[in-house]
Parts: sequence; structure tokens; C-alpha cells
Amino acid sequence: MRNIAVILAGGIGSRFGLDIPKQFAKLAGKSIIEHTIEVFQKHTLIDEVCIVSHEDWIWKIEEIVNQNNFTKVKKILCGGDERKDSSLSAISAYEQSEVNLIFHDAVRPFVSDKIIDSCIESLKHYNAIDVAIPAVDTIVEVENKIIKNIPKRADMMQGQTPQCFKLSTIKQAYEIAQKDTNFKPTDDCGVVKKYLPQEDIHIVNGSIDNIKITHAQDIFMADKLFQLKRTSLDTRYSKEYYDKELYKKVLVVFGGSYGIGKDIGAIAKEHGAHVYLFGRSTTNTDITAISDVKRELEYVYKKEGRIDFVVNTASILVKEPLAHTSYEDILDIININYLGAVNVAKESIVYLEESSGHLLNFTSSSYTRGRANYSLYSSTKAAMVNLTQALGEELIHKKIRVNCINPERTLTPMRVSNFGKEDPKTLLSSKEVAYGSINTLLSNLTGQVVDIKLNKVK
Repeated sequence: MRNIAVILAGGIGSRFGLDIPKQFAKLAGKSIIEHTIEVFQKHTLIDEVCIVSHEDWIWKIEEIVNQNNFTKVKKILCGGDERKDSSLSAISAYEQSEVNLIFHDAVRPFVSDKIIDSCIESLKHYNAIDVAIPAVDTIVEVENKIIKNIPKRADMMQGQTPQCFKLSTIKQAYEIAQKDTNFKPTDDCGVVKKYLPQEDIHIVNGSIDNIKITHAQDIFMADKLFQLKRTSLDTRYSKEYYDKELYKKVLVVFGGSYGIGKDIGAIAKEHGAHVYLFGRSTTNTDITAISDVKRELEYVYKKEGRIDFVVNTASILVKEPLAHTSYEDILDIININYLGAVNVAKESIVYLEESSGHLLNFTSSSYTRGRANYSLYSSTKAAMVNLTQALGEELIHKKIRVNCINPERTLTPMRVSNFGKEDPKTLLSSKEVAYGSINTLLSNLTGQVVDIKLNKVK
């Protein structure tokens, strides 16, 4: 059965304090609704997307769909003054055949693939689905500002979206509801519950991240969620897959003299890639010098005629308080860890655009919070995350993917020089991180921080 995502964007944002509806407010470089549509556009089980908008803003939705090439958006419908009007508009548009309708708030941009997967799977067994999370606060029932009842918190859940239905079920519920002169629903599951009480509404687990952006202050929380948004990839691989996907691909690694960079190159070469490793100790390549970066990329391109992947693992760590750090070391850390990455990114764009290629950066778990004795290292690694996320958005129209690897503690020469001998069982090996890095290069991810964890290693 076809799965239709219905994005409800009919609100005018009266509580948001802007002169535009809240779904068009900017969040992490895009409008909120762009993030939301993108989730369903990319989901493999979603066959079509329908957007229901206030008639005054349909032009804006059309503009967003065209600019982002959201190919799954097949209908942009006019909603009404209330939530029920938008739902009814979508129900009417698809009433010719049975489909699954997956209603979702335009201002919930953090809905996950896992939630959507669970909803679609549950629709195989139930006709109505709600997404909810356990209530963490005590719920009180109030009348005239006096507590009337305090339900048992263990029995309470907080509803989210999507809310999903077989079309025939939600259509029947609304047909009955419209005959009720006191019909004032707040959501679609409420309509089914009241007017089709015999129909079980199955609960799918939501997520605390699946927030609804209602008030202006919610933007600050949402921005932080986007900043910390991460995914995980393990280090498993298939020889046949690597042989197919890496064969004759051209890979350039800066920071390839040793450690993770060297291992990425060795693995890729083993599976047929044409690999070029550059580093200070082997090829005298200094990524802080733009001329060096230009020279190496031009050399590879002239020899191969293309560049598919550019990886930058170059980094240094000087572990000591800022007050004790020499200005020479300060400049080295900033120039190598950040300026060098900017140089590599900027000079790689022209080549990666031609091949629809992939740029891969590296960060550290210390980016999430500055740590004593790591002030410069942590701050440059936070900069790498921001750079990656920004470039992921900037370069998406050029079809260049940009991601950032965030490995847990890894046994590399740099770590040994700063921490001495450690139990290798507590550390990732550089080769394991290299496999996770190649998996990322071969993925469709972009703008992501990709965690590689010790407990993911098989």
C-alpha cells in the first residue's frame, strides 16, 4: 500500500511573534519546513508527500519545493482556518483509493527514520497509529484554575506526530464527526477515538527530540539539537561491496602519513581505488599553505582526470593549559586543525562538484564541551563540526556530500605521544576508524557528525 506523508503547514504562527508563519522561520540555515520535508523526501518507504498550507502561503511552499528539488511532493493543497480543515483537505485529495496517510506537523523537523519506520510497520496491523512518549511531569486536570483530578502519571503519555491512518478509517471518522454540531477536534487521533470508539489506536514510541516548535524560544533549543545531531556507523564491510564501490575511484587523503589517514588509503587501495596520500612527514605537504593544497589536488586531477573523495585527517594535539602554551604552538594548532581544513575544503570544491564527490573531515568527542588543558584542541574540533554542517548545506546543490567523523578514543601515534601506553582493549584501532570512514564516504549522508564507537566494532 502506498505511504503518503501529509505535512500540515496551515498554521499562521500567532504565538511565534514573527510576521511570517513559524514553519518558514530559519533553523540551522533552512526554514523549519524544509528540514521536515527533507526527512520524508529521503525516507525510502515514503512514496509521496502532500503539503497542506494556508492559501496565502502556497506560493512560498511551491518556491521551497522547486528550490530543493523535493521530487516526492506531488500535491500542495489549500487548508483552512482549523487543523481539521487541513486534514479533510488531504483526505479528500486521496479518497479515490486506499492509502496510508501519515499526518505530520510541519514544525516537527526532528522526526526520525526510526519513528516513521515503526509507524509504517504498525499500519500493517492497525488502522490508526499515534506517536507518543511517556509523560515526565505530573498531569493535572483543571477547572476554573482548580485541580479537578490528578491522573496516575504512569498511565499518561504525551502525544506527538506523525499520526497515521488507513485512509478509509480516518475518512469514516470525519464523516461521522461532521454530523456533530459540537465537532471541535484538536487532532486526528481524537476524531477516531471519539467517533470510531471500536477502532484501536496503536501507540508507537516517539522521541524527546521530536519537539514541536511552537514558541520563539523553541528555536534556541532546536538549534542546539541540530548542532549536536549525530549518526553512527559501524566498521563492518563487505569485500564485494568495497570492490564494486571503490574500484577506480580516486581518493586523496591529507594527513595520510600515518594513523587513520594512512589506513584509509591502504584499505581503499586494496579494493581498487587510486589513492594519493599527502602529509608533512612523507610528501612535505603543509595544509596550512594554500599553495601546497592546490598543488597536490592539481597534480592528482591532471593524472587521473577526476577526484571522487577528499579526506582530511591532519590534526595536532598539545595537551596543556592555555596559559602555558607557547604562541608558536597556539598558531600551529589553529592553523593545522582549522585553517588547514578550510584550505582543503575550499580547494576541493571544484573537483568534487564535477564528480558529485565527498569531503570527509574529522572531529573529536571533545567538541561537545571545552575541557581543561584542551581549550584550543576542543575549540578547533567544535569548529570542524560547524564547518561540516555549514558546508553540508552550502554544497548540497552542487551534489557534494560533506561529513565529519567523530571517533571515540583511538590508538594513534598522536594519542600515544599525549597519553602514553593505554590498554588497547579500551581504544579503537586506527584501522577500525578507517573502515567506518570509508563506510561514510560510500553513504548518502551529508552534513552529519558520524560517531564511530568502540561498542560498534564487530
